[in-house]
Amino acid sequence: MNRIHTLTLLLVSSCLSIVGAHAQTAEEKGLEIAIAADQRDSGWSSMRANMEMILEDRSGKTSTRKIETRQLEVEGDGDKSLSLFKEPRDVKGTAMLTFSHGLDPDDQWLYLPALKRVKRISSKNKSGPFMGSEFAFEDLGSQEVEKYTYKYLRNEACGEGMQCTVNERIPQYENSGYSRQISWTDTAEYRPIKIEYYDRKNSLLKTLEFSDYNEYGGYWRASRYRMENHQTGKKTILNWDSFEFGVGLNERDFNQNALKRLM
Repeated sequence: MNRIHTLTLLLVSSCLSIVGAHAQTAEEKGLEIAIAADQRDSGWSSMRANMEMILEDRSGKTSTRKIETRQLEVEGDGDKSLSLFKEPRDVKGTAMLTFSHGLDPDDQWLYLPALKRVKRISSKNKSGPFMGSEFAFEDLGSQEVEKYTYKYLRNEACGEGMQCTVNERIPQYENSGYSRQISWTDTAEYRPIKIEYYDRKNSLLKTLEFSDYNEYGGYWRASRYRMENHQTGKKTILNWDSFEFGVGLNERDFNQNALKRLM
């Protein structure tokens, strides 16, 4: 995630002053938790990691892809990310570039090596699946605070010796594929533990679980993501490794020309 935008800071200041005058509402508390999580994960500048993506159909048959990812933290806007497919051969060289924003639509481009061209992804198509996985295009951008409204629901145990806050967040950006999301965040380190995604009809669509956390110089990252689609029975597992932070990436490493220079 990224440093909080000026607009959010002004909103937070207003909320905190109100809190001082009366009891904190569920909406104020939910926003406060989201901001605390965002602040806790700020300052890493740039990072690089490797990822194994395992696609599993409802019968249990799997296929595996290897991906290299890079991210850039951007002051005053959402993060930038670039994902390059390394294996298998049929998707090798495919790359996706994402510029995340707050309420403005994220900018995303896909490089298709077979066509040797960069394709812009329509802002109206962000609910579609990314490369056959259970992750939608909108799941892949950084989760800026401004993208949602929040409501604190409760505290509950969410693992051995761990407590979580449970919050509802409602997408505020146009063309989201979700009506709402329910997120579990651990109270000690503000790490995401689980997110439930509800479709536009408000039926449970998917659940994303984060596990096997490790700390890298003060920044926590889950080594395993497990996304299950309850309506299709399909699953996608992301196994992460080789995290590196502060690797010296800059804006020139995240543009449409960079997509073509990767191979």
